[in-house]
Amino acid sequence: MGAFALIAAVVFATLGPPRYRPHSSLGQDGEHALAFVLVGLAVGLAFPHRHLLVAAISVMLIGLLEIMQLWAPGRHARLEDFLVDAMAACAGLAVAAASGWFAARWNGSRSQ
Repeated sequence: MGAFALIAAVVFATLGPPRYRPHSSLGQDGEHALAFVLVGLAVGLAFPHRHLLVAAISVMLIGLLEIMQLWAPGRHARLEDFLVDAMAACAGLAVAAASGWFAARWNGSRSQ
């Protein structure tokens, strides 16, 4: 449920009116990276046994989201945004996969 709420928030911030987009001191690339690392982490934790499939679908949907900005008033599609978003989402997915691996190792070593 949390992953889908984060995805909905990112979609709204990406395609909604620019005045509703949150702004921070991180700058545009930093805001994108933070948002998509959190989405990647949440999705990776929600679907722990489908790493490659989730990564591929995530990158495709991020590309689609960027292309949809061509038709959103006040928005623009940029290759740089796609690259930052896709890499950040994959980093979040990698952190989720690593945490799952460490948790399995921890639980395995404790049961011995």
